[in-house]
Amino acid sequence: MTFLQYFNTQFSLAQNLDFCLRMLLASFCGAAIGAERSRRFKEAGVRTHIIVCVAAALIMIISKYGFADLTAADGSVFNGVRGADPARVAAQVVSGISFLCAGVIFKNQGTIKGLTTAAGIWVTAGIGLAVGAGMLVPALFATVLVSLLQIVMHRYAIGADAYSANRLQFSVKNGHDFNSALERQLEAWSAQVTDSKVTRSKDGTTEYDLTVRRRDEISYAEFKAFTTTREDILSASNSPIR
Repeated sequence: MTFLQYFNTQFSLAQNLDFCLRMLLASFCGAAIGAERSRRFKEAGVRTHIIVCVAAALIMIISKYGFADLTAADGSVFNGVRGADPARVAAQVVSGISFLCAGVIFKNQGTIKGLTTAAGIWVTAGIGLAVGAGMLVPALFATVLVSLLQIVMHRYAIGADAYSANRLQFSVKNGHDFNSALERQLEAWSAQVTDSKVTRSKDGTTEYDLTVRRRDEISYAEFKAFTTTREDILSASNSPIR
């Protein structure tokens, strides 16, 4: 049997179309869940949820249909595979790749990086399983779908992915009065605090270490305009988090 004959006989056009539509539907479901998480400034946003959902759908399709070529049309199993479990090794790939994905996730100053990259590694493993199982159309469709989603959503970020993060640090003499002023300023900046640490010293000074998010980075001019109006600030710094 030639490769072209094998490609045309394993799955029909309607079946391949059905596989692709399932992954497309999974991408919409993942986007819906990710959008809700993104609005709450969670680190796993729209892109991460889409990739994970597409990967899970692809791997489920592989698990359900990927070994159809081991069974004859009458339901009998081909010689040499009776009693074997062809899904066993594939299942270990799914769990094993998770350890590799965990290695690219790290925390940086109150923000978590690498979630989308980890999800991309996971879906790549699923695509490899699909190719190995002979499910070429779903593998190619998943490759194109995830690649396009990554490119488009990297250029046109949605929800929390579109927000920039800044690390603000202050050393002040009177923390009680500064609290109210800082809250008003953050509201004026339309910034939301995602991580904070306040330390009071015995000498009466208070140290603030905040991670804030908003649409655009807090510029040097904006930060300076605030700090110069406060005589109780001993020192201050503003660092964009990328």
